[in-house]
Amino acid sequence: MAALMRGVMIVAIFASFASVAFATAGQATFYTVYTPSSCYGDQDQGTMIAAVSADIFQNKAACGSMYTVTCTSGTNLGVAMPCRGGSVTVKVVDLCPGCSANGFDLSQEAFSVIADPNEGRINIDYVPA
Repeated sequence: MAALMRGVMIVAIFASFASVAFATAGQATFYTVYTPSSCYGDQDQGTMIAAVSADIFQNKAACGSMYTVTCTSGTNLGVAMPCRGGSVTVKVVDLCPGCSANGFDLSQEAFSVIADPNEGRINIDYVPA
């Protein structure tokens, strides 16, 4: 039994490394008006949500997709250490037409989990959740 548990632990450890290794780099900003959205119209989808760049959105194919987003650094000199550590999982609800490739426009609540909102724009890594 101990050997089986050890094997499970080793697989779990390597799986966690793989998810970090396959993360995609991008940038994130935040917004505060959540409805209507391109995916759900006037239906409220909560506050852990995001609008994404066209390359991710793919003509609504990404609607409802979940992504885990991690702050990696700030993009300006406004806040010395904007990242708060940890990650946040968000649901895609909208297109962000102003976002560059691999861009996320997070809800203010989601952004605040991973970074100081005074930074405004952060560098991120993201993976499908």
